[in-house]
Amino acid sequence: MAKGISIRAFARQERVSDTLVHQALKEGRLARRADGRMDPALVGTPWRASQTARPGAKKNAKSDAKETLQPDSGAKGLAYGEALRVKENWMALLRRLEYERKSGSLVEMSVAKNVVFELCREQRDAWLAWPAKVAPFIAMQFAIDDVDRLTNTLAAHVHQQLAELGEPEARFDTDTDAGEG
Repeated sequence: MAKGISIRAFARQERVSDTLVHQALKEGRLARRADGRMDPALVGTPWRASQTARPGAKKNAKSDAKETLQPDSGAKGLAYGEALRVKENWMALLRRLEYERKSGSLVEMSVAKNVVFELCREQRDAWLAWPAKVAPFIAMQFAIDDVDRLTNTLAAHVHQQLAELGEPEARFDTDTDAGEG
């Protein structure tokens, strides 16, 4: 019977890290002898091939980002190659986000909300000031003596319009039949 070798010696002969050998032992892809040493006959066997072809491993390289980044949920841990792939995919997504942010094609949600809020506030304020601004001109054009009454009437209609715009009705009926017929 051949003399057993240490895990480090086995890893050196396989030209892999001893961490990978430990992981293979833990996952059951390799086995130690009774004396705790490795069998030198296992050097060169395809024990590493099962690392990438384990059941449930993602095989489609063009899968969507969620599948690409999710590890196999039943596994205790990831093989080194799988972990490296997941890390590289995350790094690529982060680099893409950073590029989009710097190029201006990506806007933070809080910034977008603040911009829209300020624009709507400016529009509302402009409409609220409109009756006082135009009432004297309308009164002069139509020879109306009571400018205050005209201003109040216009303001009431503007307030009503703003109230209707502020509480829109939900419309869930999409017109999908428009292009058919």
